[in-house]
Amino acid sequence: MRRLEAAARRLKPVPAGRGALPRLFLFSDPQRLPDPRAAASRLPPSAAVVARGLPPALLEGLARLARQRRLVLLVAGDGRAALRHARGLRAGLHLPDRRGSTGLLPFLLARRARGLPLTVAAHGRAGLARGRRLGADAIILSPVFPTASHPGAPALGLWRWAALARRAGRGAVALGGVRGANAGRLPRWTAGLAAIGGLSTSG
Repeated sequence: MRRLEAAARRLKPVPAGRGALPRLFLFSDPQRLPDPRAAASRLPPSAAVVARGLPPALLEGLARLARQRRLVLLVAGDGRAALRHARGLRAGLHLPDRRGSTGLLPFLLARRARGLPLTVAAHGRAGLARGRRLGADAIILSPVFPTASHPGAPALGLWRWAALARRAGRGAVALGGVRGANAGRLPRWTAGLAAIGGLSTSG
């Protein structure tokens, strides 16, 4: 985690809504990181936690931790849950690329008035277009490197990732196999670094 945090510090913050876009994004994962609270407790202030598929009690606990540590909480795929946690916390919504989302319209209406953060996942041009259409603060573009989440699946690679990121029209955050050992290979204009394993270990 420390090496990835250091790599993120060299990136230029991207304005988003009423604040700067986080440069570090920890993703929970039903198999690899079903409870992200321990990893989130080691994140620096202003980093983000993307909560994917967490049961309500665990999401509530994560929201309390985010509030205490001044983290940005992004609830994946559930706009109403994001709004419930936006009181007293900079909580927002993350839209997955390959599965449905609920409560998008109420969230977008509240976002217009309150500047709540919105990120959109993308694996290619269709996801980029969706992010532009919705006015997302950032695109989470993946997988840049081979990833343990999808073993054997092809990665975009640095050149294709950078080419797609240039078309995003907003900050592009790198996800997929991102670790301290390879994060420095990404362009310095990369908006942020996102990880599961790379941010859930102490090294």
